[in-house]
Order: sequence, then structure tokens, then C-alpha cells
Amino acid sequence: MSNIQLIIEERARDIGNFMVGRLLPFREKKMVGPFVFIDHMGPVNMNDHQNVDIGPHPHIGLSTLTFLFEGNIMHKDSLGTEVEIKPGQVNWMTAGKGIVHSERTPDHLRHSDKHMHGLQIWVALPKELEQMDPSFAHIEADELPHWQQDGVNIKLIAGEAFGKKSPVPVYSKLFFLELKSDSEQTVNIGPHLYGEWGMYILEGNVESEGNVFGPKQLLVAKPEIFCAFKMQANTTIYIVGGEPFPEPRYIDWNFVASDRALIEAAKQKWREQSFDPVPGEHGFIPLPNESPFLKNKDMSQTEIKHTQHQGQHGKRGSFDFMVDGVKMAEMAYVMAGEHKMIIEHTEVDDSLGGQGIGKRLQAELVNYVREHGLKVLPLCPFAHAMFKKMPEWQDVLENREHL
Repeated sequence: MSNIQLIIEERARDIGNFMVGRLLPFREKKMVGPFVFIDHMGPVNMNDHQNVDIGPHPHIGLSTLTFLFEGNIMHKDSLGTEVEIKPGQVNWMTAGKGIVHSERTPDHLRHSDKHMHGLQIWVALPKELEQMDPSFAHIEADELPHWQQDGVNIKLIAGEAFGKKSPVPVYSKLFFLELKSDSEQTVNIGPHLYGEWGMYILEGNVESEGNVFGPKQLLVAKPEIFCAFKMQANTTIYIVGGEPFPEPRYIDWNFVASDRALIEAAKQKWREQSFDPVPGEHGFIPLPNESPFLKNKDMSQTEIKHTQHQGQHGKRGSFDFMVDGVKMAEMAYVMAGEHKMIIEHTEVDDSLGGQGIGKRLQAELVNYVREHGLKVLPLCPFAHAMFKKMPEWQDVLENREHL
């Protein structure tokens, strides 16, 4: 495995009522070239009352890249941008000295069944551009360079490679490529790449030096080493990379900078709500553990309560996370008969996002189900993802094959 320096597995992360697979940053590898953050969103099926609702939140020092395989997201930002991103398109938002945006299910899809699947990526800005004015670009799918080479379909989503250039307005030397193969192919694209690079396997398998790698893995190559590899049939991979920066980057919540002082200044600006607002939006996501509501609450006084009542169509209940007597999160269910529990949704207050509250609620639910001899059908995307992540809980499922 002389070509592969590091193998990074997706790590489940709770971002409120939505589960993602975190790839970067990683404790042993904070960045790959200028790429500082990669989340794999989904795939997840959402019913007619489950929606993506990520309220207004700020960024500095980076560009965000949203690339969807399935689903739609409405992007609004403090520049006045309002655009719906669809599969194959690119949203490229450059925060610079500061921008605020929200991401939600579009109105026309909020009351229908839907799917969500894609990548959310952050690219750090060069030091000299960290305080540039913010900007936004939306690129249509058919504007991206795409071609076939040695039996592999290649798309250049961002940056430069193979003598081609994507229309996405990047600010450093980088590349973000999609490779798809319907049949087994040997791929040797090393001469067309530069700097550092990592290969994310979305579906299928990749073989390198006798080792086979599967989905949800990011393979980080040794610097400047680009060996050939084999893509098995029906494989899709994404390659990110480029020239690394000479100085490290610090990451704190949604802020990226080469100087910690810039991050602290951005935090204070967000506390004071002096960033430009997003037109048509309301509310905001507070800094972690700094919710104005939580400041007045005793965080040592937390508990999980189970409540149940008779609804119009059967028993309903929820496991509620309480802070000083106030409900801040819930996992709700409905009973289908006496022995089947259907998990409908999970909601966690924005101020508690990323703290594993949803997992704690689900652990309580699993214990309750075992004690009462019940079986579970997880319609809630978060609960479904957690059951996949926690095989030790799967004994309570009505049908494991549905995971």
C-alpha cells in the first residue's frame, strides 16, 4: 500500500435532526490540499413532514461547495441570494470576511416525500484572501467540463486538471473530480494531478496494489505519489486535492482562519448579531453552548423523560431531553398495534446540535423497547441512520434487511 497514506472512514455526526458522514477534518489529517471539511449527506428518504431546516449561521475564511446527487435545497444568504440547488449543479459561496446563510427544503417540496443525498465541502481561502468581500456563484450542471477517458466518465466540478478548467471561481490551485465507470477499468490519472489528493468512494469498489476499498472511505495518497488504480464495474469516486497552504488553518464551528484572532472576532460579531442578516429569514443558530435560552438554564439539570398519550390513530409518545425542566429535544413515535413502534421524527434544538443528544434519546428508546418486548420501524431518517451505525441495537428492529 505504498500509494495510500491514510484511510479515513465516515464518522456519523448529528447536525440537529439530520445525520451526516464526516470525512474531514480528521485527527490525523486536518486538510487535503485546501479542502478543510467534507460531509457526506444521506442518502436519506424524507416523508411529507420531514424537511431540511438549517437556519441562518455565519462563515468566515472559506468557500462552501454544495454538490447534490439527489434532492433539492433552497439557499439564501446575506448578499440577498435566493437560489434552489438541484442535482448536478454547484453552489459556491465564498465567505471571506463574513457571510450568513440558511439551507432549507424548498417550499414546493415541504409537504411531499423526498430524497436527500450529496456532499457539503469547505475550501479554505489563501491567507491573503481570508478577509475578501463575500460572493456567491451558481453553476449549472451542463457548464461543468465532462469527457470520457479510457472507459471512465470524468467531470471536473471545480478547479483545474487535465488541461481543463471548471467555471467555479476558486481562489487557489485545486481540483474536485467525479469519475464514473460502468465496467472494470484501470485508471492512471496521476500525471494530471498535483499537490495532495484524496479519493472518496461513493459507490462500488477500488483496487490499489492488491487491496480492495469500498464505499464511505476517503483514501489519502502520499504527497506527489499518483499510482494507477482499478475501478470495478459500477463505481463512482470523487477526487479532491491541490496545493496545500504553507500555514495551518484553525477551525472553530463554522469559522476557518490562519489566525485564531479572526475566529474570536467572528464569534463576538455573531454574539452581537452584527453580521448582515439574510433577507426573509428569522432567528439564528447560536454559537455552540451559547444559546441565549441556555444561558439562563442550569445545564447540570438535564434528564430524559418518556411521555405517552392516546392519539386519534393510536398511542403516541416521545422521549424528551429536558434542560432545567424545558424540552430541548425529542424522538417521537406512534404505536402500530401493541408490539410495533414506528419512530416518526427526531428534533434537537439548534443550540444542542452536535452533542450527541439524538443518540442519547435513541439509546433510551432502545432500552424501553427491549424491556417491553417491542419491535421498531425507524421511518425517521436520523433514527434509521443511527441503527445502521449501531449494530448492537439492531435486535429491536422489525426487519434488519430494511437498513
